Amino acid sequence: MTRSSTAGTLVACIGLAWAAPIEANVVTDWNRSAVQCVQGSPTPANRPGPVGLLDLALIHAAMHDAVQAIEGRFDPYHYRNSSLRGAGSPEAAAAAAAYGMLVRLYGSANACVTPLTDPASTYAGDGGLQAGVEAAAALHPLHRPTFASPIDPFTGGTGPGEWRPTPGTTAGANTFMAYTQPFTLLRASQFRPPRQPPMQSEAYRREYDEVKALGSLTNSARTPEQTDLARFWTGNPISTWYHTVRTILEGLALGTGETARVLALASLAAADAQITIYETKYHFNFWRPSTAIQEGDHDGNPRTVGDPTWTPFVPNPPYPDYSSGANCLAASMLTTLQLVFGTDDFEFSVESTVAGLMVNPRPYHRFSDAMQDIVDVRIFQGIHFRSADEEGRRQGARVAHWVFSRFLRPVPGS
Repeated sequence: MTRSSTAGTLVACIGLAWAAPIEANVVTDWNRSAVQCVQGSPTPANRPGPVGLLDLALIHAAMHDAVQAIEGRFDPYHYRNSSLRGAGSPEAAAAAAAYGMLVRLYGSANACVTPLTDPASTYAGDGGLQAGVEAAAALHPLHRPTFASPIDPFTGGTGPGEWRPTPGTTAGANTFMAYTQPFTLLRASQFRPPRQPPMQSEAYRREYDEVKALGSLTNSARTPEQTDLARFWTGNPISTWYHTVRTILEGLALGTGETARVLALASLAAADAQITIYETKYHFNFWRPSTAIQEGDHDGNPRTVGDPTWTPFVPNPPYPDYSSGANCLAASMLTTLQLVFGTDDFEFSVESTVAGLMVNPRPYHRFSDAMQDIVDVRIFQGIHFRSADEEGRRQGARVAHWVFSRFLRPVPGS
């Protein structure tokens, strides 16, 4: 497994990380504010759902680049100004970059921005402010706005295996993501997986029967523990994963530069992972379990028994099944941590905002264990076939490897 030059130090800290008190720093503080602004709570969301990852990638790339203008230890993503090396504090640079990006993206009068303290006041006279202001100005033109895609409005098809709008929706959502220029990938289709199992195959029949039995709203074969896990992940996965990564980094008490780099790597990987996922979804246009099971008697496979009354435990999202965005997101962020720390073994926990759960937070001993849970969760929720989950996980991991091996690398001799 590839390691950065800091990986050895980080691995050495892992055994002690959770004996130390949680210590927030300027980067994790601004990550908390940024996630709230983008995804909402307590103020309204500015860009909810997967598309918000595009904004978070820019915010964190700007923070990383601003800090590295001061420190010069890691390659920048886009902005550089070597004349600012050592001219001020990394903390002021990170804060000014985050605040500057939020103002540029949403406006200074936005409900989530007005309560924030302008770093120009907090760090008055600090030379690091210049790096933050310049980084935000340099990164903002790279913003990926929503636009009408060539396939809008996307209604899929009515043939066997083709996605079509589910109750409450009229067209596929987030189609523009399939046509959005990635932040790091060469093209959106770079990690497109092979096609899902053919509907006439035994593999499809097994996946069909699995989600039919375990993912139903009523008369399900789920155990109470499986239902609890499915409910755990009915909250916002983007906010949940950022909270998890933030808590891990605060437990390690890393410096400003290291924290900014890890969150930038994870954010760039997460954004590109969702871009490649939507390219895959709209390329293959495969139906969701809710449609597949209701139409099971008309799919050309005599071994799949249809049920027109079947309802999933969680309503199926308004875009095609293959492959899984939730698994791609989890894998992109957790694989980034595997690569940075140089290990899969790590004690951490994930906390859900859902009330009344049997287990919350959920403890994990390995990053891969959490990723496997998300594979199973989407089946328990009745949202995906297993192949969509497993391929989504692989896509997210591939994106993370690509980003980690090519971007924000340690500067030789730093």
